Amino acid sequence: MDINTAIARLDWTKEPQGLYEPIAYTLASGGKRLRPTLALLAAELFGGKEEDVLPAALALEVFHNFTLLHDDVMDRADVRRGRPTVHVKWNDNTAILSGDQMMIEAYKLLSQVKEDKLPQVLRWFNLMATEICEGQQYDVDYESREDVSMAEYIEMIRLKTSVLLGNALQTGAYIAGADPQSTQHLYNYGIHLGLAFQIQDDLLDVYGDEKTFGKAIGGDILCGKKSFMLLTALHKADAATLQELKTQLARQDTEPKEKIRAVTAIYDRLNVCKDAEDAIREHTQTAIRELATLPDNTVREQLRNLAEQMANRTK
Repeated sequence: MDINTAIARLDWTKEPQGLYEPIAYTLASGGKRLRPTLALLAAELFGGKEEDVLPAALALEVFHNFTLLHDDVMDRADVRRGRPTVHVKWNDNTAILSGDQMMIEAYKLLSQVKEDKLPQVLRWFNLMATEICEGQQYDVDYESREDVSMAEYIEMIRLKTSVLLGNALQTGAYIAGADPQSTQHLYNYGIHLGLAFQIQDDLLDVYGDEKTFGKAIGGDILCGKKSFMLLTALHKADAATLQELKTQLARQDTEPKEKIRAVTAIYDRLNVCKDAEDAIREHTQTAIRELATLPDNTVREQLRNLAEQMANRTK
């Protein structure tokens, strides 16, 4: 079954509609469906049955979208996937409460995994959920810190983004009966895929096309987020450029678009775009190397192609 068809079959016509309508709105807004797709591909790689993995795949997608509702409130983001975010279309309280319910719905879906597989799947899911919250807290903490290192940034995005992809892959493979070593290789593939994905997100936040990207460009600059772009610029800048960059980031007396243009111009001078592209390429190739010992079939080739496509995405 196509993952979009499976998501569309989830029933949100329940009362109170004030709780469930925002969930339907969020899940109907599309997205890459990357997490459930990875779970299904990992299971197919080892000959697993789609119906056995589908509850976990759906749980991952619902959980992922729950985190976006809360992220958008915390970041004051107005647009997601080209549409108003839930807290804008409704209000903050709705986004928080509907997000909470989505997390509950994710666990309800996960509980449909076969009993002999459920304990391990649940342990991994709980670890992943905790790590995502830890990553989000680091992201918040780093906004007010001046001394964030690149190593700290990489660990933050591993927690915030990569572990969900790794979990999707190891869960799909485990349910399909893969051996522990293969499951670990797939998890590692997901981690590096996620690192490349997030650095690409940071790059697109500065240099992407707003209509294609699906959200406002320059949001990271406006909120002072310690992105790959900013940390690289802080590291590469000489004293004068560093002072200029800090001055532009601290300015409150200018229009948002002007602030974005000024900081982007500094990134241009420092050629930060190339550093990001190099890092994306490195993590993509590391992810692909993790596939080397896995079954040599069309699914492995799909995973390889997926990594390369993600590295070149525009949205």
